[in-house]
Amino acid sequence: MLAALKKYLMIPRLVRLSAGAPRDHHVAWDRFWSSVKSTGATGDVLWDSGSDHEMQGYVDRLHLHLDPGLPVVDIGCGNGSFTRQLAAHFPHAMGVDVSAHAVRRAVSESSGLANVSYVVRDMTAPDAGGGLGEELRLLGGGGRAGAGANVFIRGVLHVLGERDRQALAENVRAITGMNGRVFLAETDFQGNAVEYVSHLGATLRSIPSPLEGAIRGLPMPGRFGPKERSLAFPAGRWELIEDGPTAIETMPLSDPTRADLIPGYFAVLRARN
Repeated sequence: MLAALKKYLMIPRLVRLSAGAPRDHHVAWDRFWSSVKSTGATGDVLWDSGSDHEMQGYVDRLHLHLDPGLPVVDIGCGNGSFTRQLAAHFPHAMGVDVSAHAVRRAVSESSGLANVSYVVRDMTAPDAGGGLGEELRLLGGGGRAGAGANVFIRGVLHVLGERDRQALAENVRAITGMNGRVFLAETDFQGNAVEYVSHLGATLRSIPSPLEGAIRGLPMPGRFGPKERSLAFPAGRWELIEDGPTAIETMPLSDPTRADLIPGYFAVLRARN
């Protein structure tokens, strides 16, 4: 019992680390990405495992539910690790991120891929989704005029407040149109913040460097499961096609030979008329 409670002695340190995080999410994310020196399994980005293992767990559902003739928009693309993997399954993959530094890194890491593009855009801003589907079509991303695009969201909604989640969902409707569908995967950890960082390897003695960097500079993560999805994507506007548990991979923290796993939730959705 005492051993289980000892982790709560980390609270003062966690409070100190997070005290300086910018409240404006534009500033927070751009400052974070400006400080990233490397990505992948040994890099600075906690949620970049450096492998395609997580994506391989999604591929069957992507093929089953999403139109392979339409392009795909990767919202919250960061350095483009999933955007590049999506490009192998769709005619064109566009990564979108609020951080200009993230997009510059994604462009650099995607050199030589003809069917990948990136744009800086805050997808919680009014009308941010307008025109993205047509932009993709003009880029040669496939589909016909007005057909829309598929949307992929991984690890974005759990760091947004309820109002921003709803705003993002409305922008997603503008992208998908009548034919596109949405695949989302989010962390859904059943515990408090102390238990969450402990799960990722934080102890009284040390905190893994990529985790400490996220605590210092980024919005406090929450959870996103069926309840949160039903609020952000209400049944009156969205049809739920499939959902269930999944696992979100981080870079190796506790064992250098394998990625760490966070309990997660996935859903496939289609906009109602």
